[in-house]
Parts: sequence; C-alpha cells; structure tokens
Amino acid sequence: MNARKDSADWRQLREFRGVDLLASYIVGWQLDADRLEVDIDLQLSAEHPFYETPRPSEKGCIRAAVIEFPDCRSISRRGDDTPAAGIEALVAELGHGAVESFRVYDDGVYEIEGAFGRVVVDAGRPVLRLAGR
Repeated sequence: MNARKDSADWRQLREFRGVDLLASYIVGWQLDADRLEVDIDLQLSAEHPFYETPRPSEKGCIRAAVIEFPDCRSISRRGDDTPAAGIEALVAELGHGAVESFRVYDDGVYEIEGAFGRVVVDAGRPVLRLAGR
C-alpha cells in the first residue's frame, strides 16, 4: 500500500479530546459483525470530564475504554490485503501494546500503529467509550 495523503493526527478528532493515545495501551481487539472494537487502557488528561487526580503510586489517570469502529469494511495489517483466512483470523492474530501513532485519512481510513504493527481500518467514524460509562 502506498503512503496515503490528506491525513490528520488523532488529536484533531473530537472523540479523542482530553485523552493521550500515545500514553495508552491496547489490550485487545474484537470483531463483532461489522464492528471492530479495540480494548484500550486510556490515559485521560486534565481536560477530560472524567479525569481524576492520580494516586501517588499512579503515573497518570488511566481508564479502561473501547474504541469502536462501526461499519467496518476492511482491516489489514501494514496495508496488506486481508489474508485468505479472513478478517476474523487477522483480528485474532493482532497483539497488544502501546499506541505509537493514530492517523485518520479523508477517505474514512484509520491507521493505528504500535508494538502490534500497523493496522489499517476502513470504517465509520470511531466512537470512544469509557468502561462503565
């Protein structure tokens, strides 16, 4: 896959105001029908409405959350085509790790990169949900 143009950093998406994705950690991936869910330990910044001052032993305000990609049309790794085993097999193989980059492209494609590799998702606009909210 060639490098895409017209991209924006995750900080420009209103869904991610008050969070620091680069200090967050993906703990799992799930596919449910046409919806990709990314389980993440999310670091909230002081601007987030659910931010709480961290305890002395904590490095930041971390909350369990899910990034949901509705209407997921395709998922690939490093921009490769979906493997013959299908999207379900690909999602099952994705690992966990710190988020190093999250970009959105004008054509509704999202790219998440980290220790788990580069994952390219063609889907509807993401929804961020904190666990228990």
